[in-house]
Amino acid sequence: MLFPGQHTAKVAISGLGGVGKTQLALELVYRIRNDHKNCSVIWIPATSKESLGQAYRNAAAKLGISGYDDAKADVKRLVQNHLSSDSAGQWLLVFDNADEIGIWVDQPLQESSRLIDYMPKSVHGSIIFTTRDKKAAVRLAGRNVVELSAMNEEDGKDLLEKCLVDQEPGSQQDVEALLVQLMYLPLAIVQAAVYINTNGISLGDYLSLLEEQEEDVIELLSEDFEDDGRYHDLKNPIATTWLISFEQIRHRDPLAADYLSFMACVDAKDIPQSLLPPGQSRKQEMEAMGTLQGYSFIAKRSADSAVTIHRLVHLAMRNWLRKEGLLSHWASKTIAILAKNMGSIDYDKRTWRSCMPHAHYVLGSPLISEDDKGKLDLLRKYAKCLYYDGRYQEAESIWERVTENLKTKLGDDHPKTLHNMSNLAATYRKQGRWKEAEKLDLRAVEGLMKKLGIDHPDTLISMGNLALTYRKQSLLEKAAKLQEQVLEGLKTKLGPDHQDTLISMINLASTYKTQGRHIEAEKLELRAIEGFKAELGIDHPDTLIGMNNLALTYRRQNRWEEAEELQLQLVEICKKKLGTHHPDTLHYMRKLAVLWKDRNRQEDALGLMQTCYDLQQMILGESHPRTLATQSTLRAWQKGNK
Repeated sequence: MLFPGQHTAKVAISGLGGVGKTQLALELVYRIRNDHKNCSVIWIPATSKESLGQAYRNAAAKLGISGYDDAKADVKRLVQNHLSSDSAGQWLLVFDNADEIGIWVDQPLQESSRLIDYMPKSVHGSIIFTTRDKKAAVRLAGRNVVELSAMNEEDGKDLLEKCLVDQEPGSQQDVEALLVQLMYLPLAIVQAAVYINTNGISLGDYLSLLEEQEEDVIELLSEDFEDDGRYHDLKNPIATTWLISFEQIRHRDPLAADYLSFMACVDAKDIPQSLLPPGQSRKQEMEAMGTLQGYSFIAKRSADSAVTIHRLVHLAMRNWLRKEGLLSHWASKTIAILAKNMGSIDYDKRTWRSCMPHAHYVLGSPLISEDDKGKLDLLRKYAKCLYYDGRYQEAESIWERVTENLKTKLGDDHPKTLHNMSNLAATYRKQGRWKEAEKLDLRAVEGLMKKLGIDHPDTLISMGNLALTYRKQSLLEKAAKLQEQVLEGLKTKLGPDHQDTLISMINLASTYKTQGRHIEAEKLELRAIEGFKAELGIDHPDTLIGMNNLALTYRRQNRWEEAEELQLQLVEICKKKLGTHHPDTLHYMRKLAVLWKDRNRQEDALGLMQTCYDLQQMILGESHPRTLATQSTLRAWQKGNK
């Protein structure tokens, strides 16, 4: 069924939660890797849009795909194109927990395709889905659906015997009674065996514990397990076995119980260990992780890797916290931990990327009030992440939510409210909604002037944002006048070499250039580049932007050799720092091609532009704005040469 050699095989494993779908997929992976040593395996948790996005970025990094970390890159398209090429070799793509069909067939905002349309096609590849939904299985894999039912009595006995340590299973009657209680579900059998091994008790003793669990507790813990009709006249075996084990963990290893409480409040997949509540020592933390692994509550591939908690254990833990009145407490604590670990959000996505699925999960909970200080802080950081990720409509939605809450909590004229208005305006500006951006920018500037004064850095930066909106509308005199005021104010308040001051120099220079004031623009750009190099390094994005702007200034003055020298330097820096196929490298290669065209080096220009277009198609996708712009330029040049 897999690797037929004629097309991309798709297989779905369908069955109830806890029946062993993921374990079967893992066994298939191990066997395939044993038979096909060079087969690449990409494992994608499909529980939510955020977990999918993070897993795709991780896969792109592991596969060595250039440009995946570009804010405007379509990472799913990059992975699709890579795996669809012959150079990718043999591969297996696994989508685990593909239970929500809407994620696959609905087209999200700001995405060019549905998830189902991103499936790669190659005679060297195969795709496996695991899902509880039979309809989803058929939709995703057609006729190739493997329905996994609960174990039969013989298989259940075999699994129980293998899991029990240093003891015989006991009487046949006890074995059969236990398997019936556990409904022959592998996860429940494993959890029961771990408890029996840990405590050195008999099957009869464990059966007594199962009977002692209060019906109302189990019923509550079993809420939302979503498998309709599954537990007729029987307690939920997953919740029951989990509760027995958890009660012991809670008393013997409180840190392990804290870990479970935290994990219950974030996405179940790929939880960075750095997020977990700290213990008194590294030894205590390692022992707590060992406890949870020993009870089969969590899984991790290596000592330092991210942690995954089984979906049903995750759900049972949430229900237990809710029953004990602790879910809100832990949700609030989780929000604070995430906000702290995400740090100050900037262009370096490595510091916050892995936190995004978990921030998305906890922020979606209604348990914590919208005006809670910690939640607002995490919302602001999450919105900033979305902005740097190029997801402007999603960022806009979060900033609007934050701004409205701050208006209610602090008032319309509070500096924090006004600052968030400015952030919201930035998302409008990125979407070309100039009038809406201008209205908000003006409101923020006026409010900050009254509250903080005209020379406060926050006021000046807000004024600079308004100037950018003016320039985008070709209101150049208003933009330049405001930017000059901003630059002088930041020099006084922050110093001439502060990053914000240098950025304001670049912005003013761009306005001067548009006005034809090239000498003044050049002077500012040279000064800013000097400052960026000294403070941030030659390969920092702000330095590269400054160098590119200066090259354009030289071109405007017909100083071709100086412009070409800078453009060549930019391309070389990007190749060394980011790689030949990175979107930023291609962006500056395109700029160099345009310069060569202006210098009548037609053949060189066409060749380089064609190279850029070919690589952008592969890296960014055919529908990416940069690819379309390059295609338009290339066609115009080719037509002009005929």
